[in-house]
Formats: sequence, structure tokens, C-alpha cells
Amino acid sequence: MSLLPKRLLDAACIKFGTFTLKSGLISPIYVDLRLLVSEPALLRDVARAMAEVASGLAFDRIAAIPYAGLPIGVAIALEMDRPLIYPRGEVKAHGTRKAIEGVYQEGEVALVVDDVITRGGSKLETIARLEAAGLEVRDVLVLVDREQGGLDDLASRGYRLHALFRLAEMVETLHFAGHITGTRHAEVMHYLRPDA
Repeated sequence: MSLLPKRLLDAACIKFGTFTLKSGLISPIYVDLRLLVSEPALLRDVARAMAEVASGLAFDRIAAIPYAGLPIGVAIALEMDRPLIYPRGEVKAHGTRKAIEGVYQEGEVALVVDDVITRGGSKLETIARLEAAGLEVRDVLVLVDREQGGLDDLASRGYRLHALFRLAEMVETLHFAGHITGTRHAEVMHYLRPDA
């Protein structure tokens, strides 16, 4: 697992510069895990590491959030031999008009899986759709917690966040191993902890 940050950097899944996040925040670092679909060996190893975390949780189905979370969720489902569902971003006006794709039963527990969490908004929207369909959600599993309020947003609503990496931990690992400069390291750490 400790090699994953360097492999994510090499695959351009971690980028440095100036980026506007979905939350509206401006960030000196961007984690683009949509690129994992082009790196099958890395995606497999990410899924294995996340499956280790998931193996300690009680759930009936994996509920992956499209788009970036869906290939990760599929890879975890294959690794664990567990069923997967996913909520649609929009319900189509044709076909089955299902809000959630896949097979599930009311009362089952869904483990929500996504790539990254910044704040909890998109995760809470997904949880609301799953719960409206009669599913129960206790836990959310992501590869990276950007440490910008997501943990607290979920906890305030009674959900537990599990992250393979915290963003500061990844940046520390990359800096300590000499993969990023001290300037990059300091910039990101000041961004994450401006009062430190």
C-alpha cells in the first residue's frame, strides 16, 4: 500500500498546479482517479487495498458512485466477489426508469464507494437516493480523503468514513521519498492546515 501514492503520481492521478474542485474550492493539488481505468494493474491494486478495508465492514452490496467511483467499485466487487449496485445520476424517461441499477432488496446494507471525498455533499446525495430506495447505509469507503470536511459532514449524519489515504499522508509519503519537492509539499500542507 505504501507504494500506491508514487504509482498514482506516476499515472498522473495526482497533479500539482491550480485547480477548481467540484466543491468550488481552489486547490494546489488535484486527485484524478478517473485515470485508473487506463491503468489496469494499478486499479487492481487499489481495489485489493480497498477490499482489505471493506472486509472489516458489514454490508450486503457495494454501491459505487458514478463516474470515478464506478470502476473502483466494480474492481472491489470482483476482488471480493460481492454484488454491486449504482445510483443513476439521472433517471431516464424510457426503459425501466430505475434510479438504482443492479439487484437489491429493501433493508439490505449498502457500502458506498467513491474515489475521493472533499466535503460530504455528493456522498450524502447518493446516500439519500439509496435510503429512499429502502437500503441502509452505514459506511462510506474512498481511496483519498482530502481532509476538507467530508469526515465531519458524514459523521454529523451518522455515517462512518473509511479512507485508504488522507491527502496529507499521501503528500508526506511522496515528499519523504523524494518524489515531490519541498516547495510542493509545503504548499499543499499550508493549504490543508493554514493555521499550523
